[in-house]
This record gives sequence, C-alpha cells and structure tokens, in this order.
Amino acid sequence: MGLSSLGIFHTIIGVAAIIAAIADFIKYGKINLNKSSGKIYFYGTIVTSLTSLGISKHGGFNPGHVFSIFIIILVLAAYFLNSKRKNSRRARYFENFWLSFSFFLSLVPTVNETFTRIPLSHPLAKDIKDPIISNTLLVLLVLFVAGSIYQFKKQKLINEKQDFNS
Repeated sequence: MGLSSLGIFHTIIGVAAIIAAIADFIKYGKINLNKSSGKIYFYGTIVTSLTSLGISKHGGFNPGHVFSIFIIILVLAAYFLNSKRKNSRRARYFENFWLSFSFFLSLVPTVNETFTRIPLSHPLAKDIKDPIISNTLLVLLVLFVAGSIYQFKKQKLINEKQDFNS
C-alpha cells in the first residue's frame, strides 16, 4: 500500500469522520454538529483535509488539494452558521447542504484512493480513469442529490412546525 506515517494518520482520521457522518445521516438525516458524531465529522474532516495538503502521490499541488481547501471552507462556513446563526431557519438549509456537499466531495478522492489501492494484490481500479471509479462516483452523486432534496424537505417541515408553534 505504501502509506507514509502521515498517510496512515490521515486515513484513520478520515475513516472516523466518514463513519461519524454516515451515523448522523442514518440517525438524523443530516450531519448534526450539535451531536458528538457531528463534532467528530467536523474535526475529523478539518484534520483530514489539512493533512491531505501534505500528501501527494503525484507530486506538488493538485486537484485533490483544491478539494481539501474547498471542503475546509464548507465545513467552517457550516460551523459558523450552526454556532452563530442558531435562530435562523434559512441558515439550516445552507448548513445542511454545505456539510453534505463537503461529505460528497471528500468521497471523491476517497473512492479514487481506495479503489486504486485495495485489495493489495489486485486493486479494483488501475487508475482514476477506470470505469468503476466514475460509476461509483455517479452513484454517490445521485445519492447526494436525493439526500439533499430529502434534507431540504425535512428542514422545510421543521421550519413550518416552528412557525405553527410560534
């Protein structure tokens, strides 16, 4: 597999963040920064994105680094909305979308790296252009879009319920 110490640390933290996000999606239908699993996703994603800047299989600054910077911006913006705009119903739409989008974007290099490395003896994909990678990313994109629509509708119901109870 040929991972450096930084690569191993990056992978462990990244897997923990992904598991935390999936647990939140299952339990709450979104990444919930007010719960411990949401905090694990937030901090794990920040650490993973920062450590990815020190990792480069192809040498130098590359598109994966741009993804990392963008992911950091998304999760920080969502955190800001969660902590500073608690009473804004509109902010919840953006917070939910930005966290879900950060999760989707983090899966792009994750799928590529996993499929080109595992199993060790015969990886699932030869390189980034392999159809299994593009097909997997297409399925994840469809799930992201469907999940975003679900989150939007669920947040709308929450907001309407709050309006009714006010």
